[in-house]
Amino acid sequence: MILIGGNPGIMDGILPVSVAADCEPADYAIGTDERRMHVRAYNYWASLLRGRDFPSIEDLDPADIRDFADNSLLLDFTADPHDPVTSFIGNALREECEIGDEVRTIADVPPRSLLSRLTDHYMQILANRAPIGFEAEFTNQRGQDICYRGILMPFSSNGEAIDFIYGVINWKASTASAPLVAEPFDDLLDLTHALVFDGGEGGEADLPLVLDEDAGLADRLSAARETAEVLKAADGRSRAALYRALALAYDFAVAARRVPEDYAEILEDAGLKAQARAPMTPIVKLVFGIDYDKARLTEFAAALAYAERCGIDFEGFLSFIESHSGGLKGLVAAERNARRPEPRLDTRADRARVKLRSAQPRSLGSLAGNDEFTLVLVRRGPDGQVQPVTAVNDLQLLEKALRRLA
Repeated sequence: MILIGGNPGIMDGILPVSVAADCEPADYAIGTDERRMHVRAYNYWASLLRGRDFPSIEDLDPADIRDFADNSLLLDFTADPHDPVTSFIGNALREECEIGDEVRTIADVPPRSLLSRLTDHYMQILANRAPIGFEAEFTNQRGQDICYRGILMPFSSNGEAIDFIYGVINWKASTASAPLVAEPFDDLLDLTHALVFDGGEGGEADLPLVLDEDAGLADRLSAARETAEVLKAADGRSRAALYRALALAYDFAVAARRVPEDYAEILEDAGLKAQARAPMTPIVKLVFGIDYDKARLTEFAAALAYAERCGIDFEGFLSFIESHSGGLKGLVAAERNARRPEPRLDTRADRARVKLRSAQPRSLGSLAGNDEFTLVLVRRGPDGQVQPVTAVNDLQLLEKALRRLA
């Protein structure tokens, strides 16, 4: 499965392109026209965003999708989010899957049909809140080996919840003589859209959405840098790209602690040094570049440091920052508060407080003296009453108080 960035030209992250390990090379020979169908579908979806997180379902115009409508599906979650209605199934899909009007919800979708290849992925859309693309081979209900390529895209009726999903899929029978498509979704890469692979059933690429714990340090750094480059290309405006880059940077930091020799070598190659008092600073410089905005690097390092302070482990940073009040700014503020030293106690002041708590209250007349103005210290007792206890006979403090009042 491929997770594609929500805004046009913005990637959520990028990992190496791969094909399923148990498929022969010829199994992925889906032609250029089929690939372009998904590019057209994605570009259409992106054109409807207009600055929103998701396009409005009201903007989905049947006249605009005629060239891929026969290969498409629309899921409606408004009635039941756990069993969405198949409110539209294209004619080509119906014919390939040998289905009629009996398929009303995804619970009715035949498990070995091409349609199930689309509906099996809808949960990832809800979890990632971004379009996903996928391709693989499977054996259909007629025992034929089919190569397919699909894309699912979220829509909303209220601008916040994903309550509709539109999908497009294309397919062809496997042919032993067909050439290998070495890098699937080249068209999407040319459009600088993100590719993040996830595993699935039916022979799909068994690569996780996030690098696993055994991934090499260099691979982690490369993935984080790629996502950071996307953020730079978007002028820092994509929060999804930023949070994913920070998540990958944090996983890199966690891994670096486990292989300090490898990390030291990477730092040396980059001309950086480890910093005992600010260990996350070289991490963010490695990922975002030493020439990146210094204030932003400081914020990023603080956010990663606070996650470390809270004991966040692999794959936990993304949910941590998304659930934390204030997001990135909230993490930065929390780390700065945690670093702030405890106020030093003035033992003389503490002794004075103890003495004044037991002092006998006095009348204002006895404290005023003969001067025109006098500073008087009052105490609020346990019963809530305010009692004068002593005069402050310090002319400098008196002058300061008068200036403050003025």
